[in-house]
Amino acid sequence: MTAIPPPPPSAAAGSLAGAPLPPRVRKLLRGFFDHISSDIIQSLNAMLPEYEQALFKQAEQARSDNRQAEFFSNLRAFQRNRGEFVPHFMFALEAELAAVRTPPSRTRATAPSGIEFRTLTLVEDAAMDEEIVLSDIARRHEARASQSLLLLGQRFGALGGAPAFDNERLPIGPQGLCRMLKLAARTLELDLEERLLLYRTFDHKVMANYQEWAETLNQYLSQEGVLPGLIYLPRRTRAVDAASPARAGADAARAAGRADANRPLTGWHGPSTPSAWTIPTPAPGATPPPLPDVPGSRGAAGDGPSFELLQQLLAVRRQATARFSEPAATRFAGAETGGAGVPAGNTAGPAMPAAATADGTRKLVPTPEVLSALQALQGTAAPRIEGQPKRSLKDIQQALVARMRQQHGAQAALAAPDSDTFELLGLLYNEVEREVRPESPASDLLTRLQVPLAQVALRDREFFLRPEHPARELLNAVAESGATWQTDDDLDPRLLHQLHQSVDFVVKHYQGDEAVFAQANTEVQRHLEAAARKAELAERRHIEAARGKERLEIAKQRASETIETAFNDQQPPRFVQALVNQAWADVLTLTQLRQGENSDEWTEQLQTTLQIVAATTAPADAPKDSQLPARIEKALLQVGYHEDEAQAIARRLSSADGEDDGTSRTELTAKLKARARLGEQNMIRREPIQPRSPREQECYDLLRSLPYGTWFEFTLNQQGDVQRQRLSWFSPVTGHALFVNQRGQRTGEHTLDSLARLMAQGQAQVVTEDKGRLIDRAWNATLRALRSLTGMGKAADIGGNGA
Repeated sequence: MTAIPPPPPSAAAGSLAGAPLPPRVRKLLRGFFDHISSDIIQSLNAMLPEYEQALFKQAEQARSDNRQAEFFSNLRAFQRNRGEFVPHFMFALEAELAAVRTPPSRTRATAPSGIEFRTLTLVEDAAMDEEIVLSDIARRHEARASQSLLLLGQRFGALGGAPAFDNERLPIGPQGLCRMLKLAARTLELDLEERLLLYRTFDHKVMANYQEWAETLNQYLSQEGVLPGLIYLPRRTRAVDAASPARAGADAARAAGRADANRPLTGWHGPSTPSAWTIPTPAPGATPPPLPDVPGSRGAAGDGPSFELLQQLLAVRRQATARFSEPAATRFAGAETGGAGVPAGNTAGPAMPAAATADGTRKLVPTPEVLSALQALQGTAAPRIEGQPKRSLKDIQQALVARMRQQHGAQAALAAPDSDTFELLGLLYNEVEREVRPESPASDLLTRLQVPLAQVALRDREFFLRPEHPARELLNAVAESGATWQTDDDLDPRLLHQLHQSVDFVVKHYQGDEAVFAQANTEVQRHLEAAARKAELAERRHIEAARGKERLEIAKQRASETIETAFNDQQPPRFVQALVNQAWADVLTLTQLRQGENSDEWTEQLQTTLQIVAATTAPADAPKDSQLPARIEKALLQVGYHEDEAQAIARRLSSADGEDDGTSRTELTAKLKARARLGEQNMIRREPIQPRSPREQECYDLLRSLPYGTWFEFTLNQQGDVQRQRLSWFSPVTGHALFVNQRGQRTGEHTLDSLARLMAQGQAQVVTEDKGRLIDRAWNATLRALRSLTGMGKAADIGGNGA
């Protein structure tokens, strides 16, 4: 193992040798440290030359001479201090291991004291950028090594004599390594941009093998007797054999699914997996969930009962349509025509009557020939002409039948399953297009996908039954990009470009291989994931700014309360009160915001406030504090007052006769009115809260229980147009709520009270899981339309979705 130089005096306290640990725990941790040290040191030493090359390359590509000089200055600092980086990183790792039995509140380093704040900023941009980059690195590797980290947390809990360690407390976890990286990076004396470059280099050079490290460390601790044989076993549902338990289990799962469906939607682009109320695909040998008992819905062995039931629903729909469209004299000819005015065996629908020969026979075209004809149509699809209606699935079916009749004669017709597939897909498309803006780019992309999707549905009936089918996923992504609840600001140009490329790829290459749709959908989902990460980073900045505004508002309230308390016993002159309520209130606000109530600075300012009241209300011949004007002036300078203004205010606040010949009251008042108050541009104006009705109070209580990230739909006008906004954060103290759009951009601000009133009026509503994905809502609407003509009502779920 590479030798490590002796630690500095400050690091000795965090060594394993001096840690108050049981002998066996200390021995295990020492062996653990030695086991991992060689790999970490080797990786860090390999990272440093690569970082140096990246830094030099950045200097060569600098846009200006000044920027190049900054890069070279950082490069020289790195070369001067690089020998300190690896030792400090390992000292920090050893300190984390040594604190394994220290309570979490004492393991985090406290912020350095004595910081001088020259300017007022609500958010420290440098610290925030660092935290965003480091947390992104940690989160990504925690997701990749989640199972190994779970086992490591259990084992470190045993070593620490505590419950299982979470990812934040785990010494060798990604968050812990990022903390060590941040501490060690201080020794290099780099600027912010160069530190961020160091973090990214650490990510792809050192953390690339983290998953293997975690597995190796679990094996080492297991061999050393720390919870040997510990494994991660995910919970699996057991298959049931008997019919009645199967039905009961399916009913219970369906009821639980409906409960989960009412959970608020918090994902960025709808549920990434099928909804909780989806009927799962049964495992091999397991009893599938029962379908509703509809007379005649069970086919012979080997038939697909789910699709057969869909066909029966379509047949009933066609019969009902024919019953209402035929003349009254022919409505009762069902006994001769197969049941309801539709010839027996004809499932092509009233809009597409099947041609028949003189003897009444038809020639059914085999599905392979139908697919070949669709492939030809897919390659020669004409672009949409301005002013003409869009092509529909019925148009494609009619063109297909006409083509078949040219080849096979007038008696050619589609087989019943193929005709039902076209009709079912057409109904689904109609529901999808209801939720897509006609002028959006997604509308044309949906039209281009019609022929490939028809091929998919004809080749694989599971297209209707599998929510996770890649073709359905792609259809959902395209449709949601033009959803009616989106605005122009929600549209991501890069996403639109990727959707165009994916649709072009499908139209060009799909010839029956589902992998084509899978590949196209993978590219789209990868882009959506990247867009979600960007949106999350943007949202996080807005949240930090909102929290800063809240802290400022709380500090202003605390300053006002302090001044009111000081004025309770003694009342200075009105002009002095005005100065205190404006100028000195800014000092108290800044001190409260930066230092907190438990600091010595806050105690000192409280004492100064009482001295101001005492000095301005004392008799003229009373002794005066000669240091009070200087303290007041210094405090006012810290909040941005000019020197002459601070001196004039300090003289008037330090004595009862503090008249100033250089600045009159009128001039000083005018200057204060022209001056912006501390945080005035970000001040939260709180209106008096009116009494709420029982319904409004119910909505208000619900809002306070919702998780951050819940999506809302706001009604924009009387036509019912809606817009989705994400509740990113709300303050339990001030009631202020922050909303962003799909791209993480701030779209509006509400209070919980006003939002509760909108909900009570039906102008805002929570988006739940069952309304998350557009394709699921469209499929449910299709099933409801079919069921409404069958008398089934809310029958059991079909095809993975329930109404």
